[in-house]
Amino acid sequence: MKFSLSSRSPTSQLPFTFGAPALIWQVLFFYLPLVLIAISGFVKVTETGDILGMTFDHFLFFLRPLYLKVIFSSFLLAFSNTLLCLAIAYPLAYFLAFTGKRYSNLFLFLLIVPFWTNFLLHVYAWFFVLDKDGFLNLLLQNLGLVQNPTSMLNTPFAILIMMVYYYLPYMVLPLYSSLEKMDVRLIEASFDLGATWLQTFRRIMLPLTKRGLKAGFFLVFIPSFGEFAIPELMGGDKQMFVGTVVSDYILGEETGALGAAFTVLALIFMLITAGILYWVIERLIPGKTHG
Repeated sequence: MKFSLSSRSPTSQLPFTFGAPALIWQVLFFYLPLVLIAISGFVKVTETGDILGMTFDHFLFFLRPLYLKVIFSSFLLAFSNTLLCLAIAYPLAYFLAFTGKRYSNLFLFLLIVPFWTNFLLHVYAWFFVLDKDGFLNLLLQNLGLVQNPTSMLNTPFAILIMMVYYYLPYMVLPLYSSLEKMDVRLIEASFDLGATWLQTFRRIMLPLTKRGLKAGFFLVFIPSFGEFAIPELMGGDKQMFVGTVVSDYILGEETGALGAAFTVLALIFMLITAGILYWVIERLIPGKTHG
């Protein structure tokens, strides 16, 4: 039986009607500014604001070892953060989905509730933990692991630990959603047939949670690549990353076009690496993608 568009119930259009304002908002305040930024990277403007034409000089300015190193450093930070989040999130999501299923709602609440507070409060809390006289140094001294306290602030370690702390929920929630839908009897059957834990994990759990793993991986990797607040606050502005370079040039009085060009270059690099990582994940994890 065929139905014409005019025969559809008005209620069938309700989801689109309610979602249209959010879509319009996203187009006006995300996609349109992004397009304008990309265009401004190709435009040559005089000091008086006159447009002289198109140019690639802004992009050639960044094709130097210094800025290529910045892009690579951002990739390394984002990739390390993503792998650490994955290593912590998978056992945690497994515990929430199976072992602690009875109290999973409570545990999820405890995982999310810290992020109801202001981001700066999180940063200041880690200042007290990582400071020379902070909690971590006192703990290590009491355990006899170190003799003299050292300030861990303004170091790559401080940046990475804050990144993992902040982005961990973005990895846990997609993995938990996939594991919760998985039939636990498949794991039991695998063990009954003589498979080891590693074989069960690789051939049963990973294929069945591939969708959640990919979602969590890129939810962490993509924003981590352009992160600037955490490196700025926890790193003491000692090392440059993509986000810090973009913010410095974009907010400059006469360097907005350079910032736009660097944004485009970083975006191209991020899209290429994200595509490569997607391809690698598809090849490393066997089987088809399931929910």
